[in-house]
Amino acid sequence: MRPMSITSRLTLFFSTASTIVLLVVGTLVGSLLEKHFEEQDLIELNGKLELVRHTLAEVRTPSDIAGMKKNLADALVGHPDLSVTVIGSDQHVLFTTPNAKFATYLLEGAAIGQSATSTKLEMWKQEGETYRGISALAVTDIPDQPPDIVALAINIENHRAFLNAFHNDLWLAIAAGIMLTILLGWIAARRGLTPVRKLTNVAKGISASHLGDRMSSSSVPPELVDLANAFNEMLSRLEDSFRRLSDFSSDLAHEIRTPISNMMTQTQVSLSKERSADEYREVLYSNLEEYDRLARTIADMLFLAKADNGLIIPNSEAVDLRKEVQELFDFYEAVAEEQNVSLVLAGEGTVQGDRLMLRRALSNLLSNAIRHTPRHAEVKVIIRPKTASGTIQLVFENQGENIAQDHLPRLFDRFYRADASRQKASDGAGLGLAITKSIVEAHKGKIRVYSANGVTRFEITFPKKRSK
Repeated sequence: MRPMSITSRLTLFFSTASTIVLLVVGTLVGSLLEKHFEEQDLIELNGKLELVRHTLAEVRTPSDIAGMKKNLADALVGHPDLSVTVIGSDQHVLFTTPNAKFATYLLEGAAIGQSATSTKLEMWKQEGETYRGISALAVTDIPDQPPDIVALAINIENHRAFLNAFHNDLWLAIAAGIMLTILLGWIAARRGLTPVRKLTNVAKGISASHLGDRMSSSSVPPELVDLANAFNEMLSRLEDSFRRLSDFSSDLAHEIRTPISNMMTQTQVSLSKERSADEYREVLYSNLEEYDRLARTIADMLFLAKADNGLIIPNSEAVDLRKEVQELFDFYEAVAEEQNVSLVLAGEGTVQGDRLMLRRALSNLLSNAIRHTPRHAEVKVIIRPKTASGTIQLVFENQGENIAQDHLPRLFDRFYRADASRQKASDGAGLGLAITKSIVEAHKGKIRVYSANGVTRFEITFPKKRSK
């Protein structure tokens, strides 16, 4: 089942919360309005009760009862919805308004001892109409006369009709409000997710040849700034990787094409006419050199491919750096003497690692330093144990032309040469520094390069003990 969209989820959450709020508010408003009418009815009934009690308090003799009836009738003129009944202590009706309607329990409640100052509002239905009423005791000024029962009721059908109409209108308004909140919630969710859609459109336009688009972090909400920045950083990494991959593919094709082209040319020339066995043998030797170059390039590429996929697992053994460098000095001594370059070694130290791999890395750096050192200069190799950090630093330093600062970050790229015009056939395929970096990183080390004031320096930092 396909998950619900973010717009639908936000709309659902917003409309659900709004619906709950509207329902609670509607219920509260209806309840408060009904309570308001109830309080109004009670106030009116209590007011009339006080009127009746005041009238009965003026009855001093049985003959005053007739006057009391007239006074009450006059006082209650203009209150057609009000019913009043006064029942004497002998259960005879002393006064009642026309068509008065009362629930039996209302009169009985007062008769069984309700206090003269306490009233309880009751509601009942009678003959299809709704009433609210109270009953209480009232005393006359006749000596030794028990209190009379006073019952008052008010017809609240007009209140009920108003409340019913109000409730209908209220719930219709709430239903319309719920529908409106759903619509507004959907619109708000759509507008709120506009930056996400823009991000999606940018992502749809990404291709290997179109990686320059970026998402402006200033045009997105704060919640999406980190996402936009991460997206832009990802595009930058992809753009850089594709550029490097494109350069790598071009360089690889060039490196392989050159020896193949050389061999094809030599073969075509040798086949153009009859030649002696020695001449054919010379051509085969020349082709063998090209084959050897191709084999080295392919082997180096396989090594780097394994390094990229974490398949290079160095052996762990104690490697005496001074001994390895000294043996490399002996190996490159003839080349150094030919160029009048002095080799200087200082310091000593031991690291845990694969001796053959480390020897290959050191050999790449040393041969590179000798090749770019001017005549009558020197190449220094310095081993510096760092006691505080527990690391060992290995430095290859040579004099010569400075390497431009914009070239330094790319020196360890495959097939990259800071000065392509200075490339020689003997310089190799341009993979030496890339292999060196892979070997150092496989040993959990770091390699950096600096070039200034006529000195180029490669610094390798190895941990004293290689972490597993």
